[in-house]
Amino acid sequence: MDVLTDPARRFLAATAPEHTPVQAEMADLADEWGFPIIGPEAGAVLRLLARLTDADRVFEFGSGFGYSATWFLRGGAGSVVCTEFDADEAERGVAFADEGGYADRVTFEVGDAMETIDRYDGPFDVVLIDHQKGRYADAYRTVLPKVRTGGVIVADNVTRGPIDFEALVAHFEAGEPLPDDAVDGETRGIGEYVGTVRSDDAVETAVLPVGSGIAVSTVVR
Repeated sequence: MDVLTDPARRFLAATAPEHTPVQAEMADLADEWGFPIIGPEAGAVLRLLARLTDADRVFEFGSGFGYSATWFLRGGAGSVVCTEFDADEAERGVAFADEGGYADRVTFEVGDAMETIDRYDGPFDVVLIDHQKGRYADAYRTVLPKVRTGGVIVADNVTRGPIDFEALVAHFEAGEPLPDDAVDGETRGIGEYVGTVRSDDAVETAVLPVGSGIAVSTVVR
């Protein structure tokens, strides 16, 4: 289900920032692998958030080969911790960082992002959650104490991806139950995440229908 009209989608694509040469290579690799990336429309928002928060430290739950990290860096982020379970993808990310000249600003951690975050102290200025959908809410609860007031937590795939968007609409609009975890864990995970951040007074959240949909939460506590 496409949440945007065709003219709106084309307009966003036409007005999004151009890729850097390395980002263009990453996008080509993503097409070759069938690997989902946030794309330049959502990337522009990540770049803007890094700029608006004057981000020094960024942490990502799920990074692939580091495409999203490049947008934070383009927004002036001082450093990004990338986490990836697949060692081959992380290795490609290191190679892209070397090629792009930003290897000194990116750290690739191979393994479970939920275990990696335990080894890092805050404060972080921006956090991206883009790993297993069923673990989004847990990632949020784990990282929130490590995000400074005024910092931002972003979650990807809240309107499109491996989810049933119509089921999410029915849940938030009419109170329909989310799918059972065994039936559709991805949709349930996204629904639980959005419900969690909407009900938490520590943050203020807006959902932006760019890319695959991102939920942007500003820490106000």
